[in-house]
Amino acid sequence: MATTHTSLPLPVLPAGWSADKDFKAIGTLSAATQRNIEPVGPHFLAHARRKRHHRTFSEDERIQAQENVKKVEDDDSAEISEPEDPLMLQRDAKDWKGQDHYAVLGLTKHRYRASEDQIKRAHRKKVLRHHPDKKAAAGATEDDSFFKCIQKATEVLLDPVRRRQFDSVDEHADVEPPSKKQAQKGGYFKLWSNVFASEGRFSKNQPVPRLGDEKSSKEEVEHFYNFWYNFDSWRSFEYQDEDVPDDNENRDQKRHVERKNNNARKKKKTEDTARLRSLVDECLAGDDRIKKFRTEEKARKNKNKLEKEATEKKAKEEAEKAKLEADKIAKEKEEVEKTEKAEGKKAKEAAKNAAKKNKRVLKSSVKDANYLQNGGDPSPAQIDGVLNDVDLVMGKIDNEELAALAAKLNGKKSPADVKAVWSVEVGRLVRERKLKEGEAKTMT
Repeated sequence: MATTHTSLPLPVLPAGWSADKDFKAIGTLSAATQRNIEPVGPHFLAHARRKRHHRTFSEDERIQAQENVKKVEDDDSAEISEPEDPLMLQRDAKDWKGQDHYAVLGLTKHRYRASEDQIKRAHRKKVLRHHPDKKAAAGATEDDSFFKCIQKATEVLLDPVRRRQFDSVDEHADVEPPSKKQAQKGGYFKLWSNVFASEGRFSKNQPVPRLGDEKSSKEEVEHFYNFWYNFDSWRSFEYQDEDVPDDNENRDQKRHVERKNNNARKKKKTEDTARLRSLVDECLAGDDRIKKFRTEEKARKNKNKLEKEATEKKAKEEAEKAKLEADKIAKEKEEVEKTEKAEGKKAKEAAKNAAKKNKRVLKSSVKDANYLQNGGDPSPAQIDGVLNDVDLVMGKIDNEELAALAAKLNGKKSPADVKAVWSVEVGRLVRERKLKEGEAKTMT
């Protein structure tokens, strides 16, 4: 990048400015401090290295570059360092479909987990070791068969589609389920977790739930098994297809091979689904947590049943008690009502008898007073009139008033006294508008 220099002149001082009179100090400088300065940093180290080894700049840069390359190769060897099988080195490059691409590149411990960068570095390392030119320079034969295997493995693993097809049939990445004997020795969840971690690489839905351990909750365990019983796999088997002829002359044969491959894929997919379901069934059958959850569920149901029965029994007892109490209250109420009714009947009879007695008193009062006739015998008309007026008055008053009137008439014998009492009562009834004026003619 080009560097541009720009000259910026200092501003011109105003006319008449004088340093002696116009300069004003706003602070003072701090005292000087003595410090020891040591040479440090990459440039000083490079200088010291050149001085020590008596190198020029170019010699030092060349040697440093070589050491950096060696360091990179050593780092790759530390991460990707696997012994090579002599039989693998003798593989025929034409049988590339049958080779283990990860083993060819020295990535067997990584396999489907290997990153693209790791694949590229493994390829570079293998090429540096097995390149035909390097072998020829070392005096070895010019057989480039394994070099072609390296190139093909890299070609497949760096292509996402082809790598997924190869990973689908990579049996070396599968983890065998533990036997019953192994599971009984201990580590049940750890052993099966490795199996499901391996199978989980084929799941379309990520992340895959973990198997957990004996402390996992019922919801977590049910979620795990529901996920695996409804497992949605992207695993395919195109990698194992029979090669389709490329020539255009034999089209029938080409279609026949394609149909054969499709049928084979479907069959393998069905078999793989059944295999996976069998794995889940086997794991579920030996999972002690399921037995524990079922026992707890049974105990909970029994507890709920007992609680329900106890509640129903208590409710029944309370209902019976309430019924007995209600029957008792109803019986007591009935007895009280019966007693009150009897007493009321007696009172009513007594009142009725008293009323009859008082009516007799009232009628006797006028009879004893000669039907209100002063001297001589009263005429039949006089007797009928007095008796009719007595009945009229008695029909307008209640029992209490009847008793009060009888008490007033008690002991009265003379016609004048009796008539005076009756006149007062008639006057009261007239005032209360129970009788009309002059309606009781013999009493006024």
